[in-house]
Amino acid sequence: MKIEKVIITNFRGFRKPTTICFNELTAFVGRNDVGKSTVLEALDLFFNDGKDVIKYDKSDVNIESKDQFYEITIEFSDLPKEIVLDSSYYTSLVDEFLINESNNLTIKKRYNGSKCTGVFIVAKHPTNPNCSELHTKKKKDLVDIISKSGITCENKSINAVMRKAIWNYYSDDLELDMVDIDVNSGEDTKHIWEKLSHALPIYSLFQSDRSNNDGDKEIQDPLKIAVAQFFQDVTIQDTLRDVAASVEKRLREVSERTLEKLREMDPNIADGLNPIIPSSENLKWADVFTKNVSITSDDNIPINKRGSGVKRLILLNFFRAEVERRSEEGDETGVIYAIEEPETSQHLANQRILADSLIALSKTQNTQVIMTTHSGVIVKRLNSQDIRIVSYDNSGERRIMLAPKSLLGYTSLNEINYIALSEITEEYHDELFGYIESKGMMNKFELNKKKRPYIRQEKNGSIKNEERTLSRYIRDVNHHPENRNNSKYTYEELDQSIREMRAFIETMIML
Repeated sequence: MKIEKVIITNFRGFRKPTTICFNELTAFVGRNDVGKSTVLEALDLFFNDGKDVIKYDKSDVNIESKDQFYEITIEFSDLPKEIVLDSSYYTSLVDEFLINESNNLTIKKRYNGSKCTGVFIVAKHPTNPNCSELHTKKKKDLVDIISKSGITCENKSINAVMRKAIWNYYSDDLELDMVDIDVNSGEDTKHIWEKLSHALPIYSLFQSDRSNNDGDKEIQDPLKIAVAQFFQDVTIQDTLRDVAASVEKRLREVSERTLEKLREMDPNIADGLNPIIPSSENLKWADVFTKNVSITSDDNIPINKRGSGVKRLILLNFFRAEVERRSEEGDETGVIYAIEEPETSQHLANQRILADSLIALSKTQNTQVIMTTHSGVIVKRLNSQDIRIVSYDNSGERRIMLAPKSLLGYTSLNEINYIALSEITEEYHDELFGYIESKGMMNKFELNKKKRPYIRQEKNGSIKNEERTLSRYIRDVNHHPENRNNSKYTYEELDQSIREMRAFIETMIML
């Protein structure tokens, strides 16, 4: 299963319902404190129920809202074709009317800040009173509906078969409409949710800010997520079941011998006792590893005591290794890697390597990668379709949008960096200058603009005093570093020139 769409409502700074579309790789770009990390942390609450990186907090409810709850809704694609309910009967989300209009699965979770208060499947479902809310019906209730209406049903011992027969009977009058189905409203919805929750992808959040202690998740998380994936392997599950069965057999032998001896002394007490032995499914095998795995250096110094750059470098190479492993093994485990600011404590070369690794990882089977970044270097490695710009609208509400249509008629990652990160660069200045020039509009742009002295240096070394507008001055100084007769422009002048050219191009487009 993969995330197609997320709707965040009333969670922290996102007061109004905010819809976000996801790809295999989705990068959130924006300035500080606009809500990039909020999206990743909302997903952690959804998938891990406050038991992993992000814990429940009453202050997560938007402070301006009148409601005392928030909601996180996720639409999934790549759904399991079948789910097993009672009596090992195979049914599907389609047959159970648990999909939306796009044939995807939508799950909504509601929270009051301290806990999850409700889980709903939002689906296009029958609302005709004669055949609605069938998942809440017990077997006897379904049999009564079939008998009273004279509905033909091949098997009245399986609820899913009876529901299908009833819905088929009313097939011309189902009155399908979008409804919220409470997964705790009936035994079968609980069974369905139990199966679906196990089919959800593993979500692991790697945050940028870490505490410097021996349990530092910067180091633990790569190993932790590896453990989680391995324990979904069918072969490992079968092996553990065999181990559990062997231990259970031994335990029962010991308990039976103990009770036999007890019967010799007091039969009444012995007959009232039974051994309680947990099943293999209820054993938390993964905890044995995730609570103890660690990485240390040769002298047994925990890696978290090293510099932040070294710790982040380990994370970088975990992702590089995962690309190889998932590609070679064709791993079918659904995994979502969420990484905050992968550029943290890394020089530019490593940032490029990490960006390329995450892009490659997102292309492996059953994998999605989500990241936040302030790095213009990383943005320039991405496909513009994978970029989500996080900002504020005119009313002060947070918004998340696709990369906007470029002023230049083509996708410019320099322009995205300018809009999302306010990154002022010579590269973007060159793009704007070149665009105006290519349209034959440079004379019009420079008309009546103030000029400044510029010393031109000929190939023979002679110099000539000329004048340039600010934009041309910046362009020539930048393109002719060998000419040291002119002073370097300031950052503020570069910013001013970019703003002037953008305003002119916008005017050009409107004409």
